[in-house]
Amino acid sequence: MEDTVDYTGDYTRLFRVDGKRAVVVGAGSGIGREAAKALAAHGAEVVCADRDVDTLKETASGIGATAYPLDLLDRDAVRAAPAELGDVDVLVFTPATNVRRRLIDYSDTEFDRIVDLNLRGAFDLVRAFGRPMSERGRGSIIGFASVRAVMVEPGQGIYAATKAGIVALLRTAAAEFGPHGVRVNAIAPGVTETTMTAPMLTDTERYTAYAQHTALGRWAQPSELAGAVVYLASDAASYVTASMLTVDGGWTAIDGRYEPPD
Repeated sequence: MEDTVDYTGDYTRLFRVDGKRAVVVGAGSGIGREAAKALAAHGAEVVCADRDVDTLKETASGIGATAYPLDLLDRDAVRAAPAELGDVDVLVFTPATNVRRRLIDYSDTEFDRIVDLNLRGAFDLVRAFGRPMSERGRGSIIGFASVRAVMVEPGQGIYAATKAGIVALLRTAAAEFGPHGVRVNAIAPGVTETTMTAPMLTDTERYTAYAQHTALGRWAQPSELAGAVVYLASDAASYVTASMLTVDGGWTAIDGRYEPPD
């Protein structure tokens, strides 16, 4: 089991990840790219993984990281990754897809596409990297869920189901890997300006409605999720596992926007 961490008297290194090898799956863009940049800035040796080779190389070259092409839908490649990459201390994964459609209108192909990437991809990564981490007696796995894991809306049923599934999957992994010194946590973003949400960014009415649902009155930028990644990767979170860290600008705390009279 991983040694107990005690920084009493010296908190200057608390959020550092020096000497840790971190693999960020989805590092080609959005939250994954910012997570990779933040981990590198805090001292980690970063491996950037993504299926988009061009954006992957751009991220990796910008931070002096290793570029590792990886398609989550290629199960053999995912299984082979840990052996090819060597000892990994931190695994972060962000990839997801969505089809906004009512449940009765989904095609079988659309359902399979969302589940295969969002949930099956998460399962394959956790299983592939969790085993060697457990054998070495240390590690931190950080997967991205969503506020949709706990709050739904019409048209996002399958996406929400996969994100709730990721939370349950990661909590189970935390229970199973914990005795071997491996921590497993989820991060649940709220509305964030990424490639996946790009269609909504040009829909002024919807964009504004979503922004006003938050306590801060705005959408998040991908960089605003990076701090949560560094925290969970670092020894500052040495006693944090089986957790869902919500980074949503207050979305899940607010029900309506009625302002009482003066």
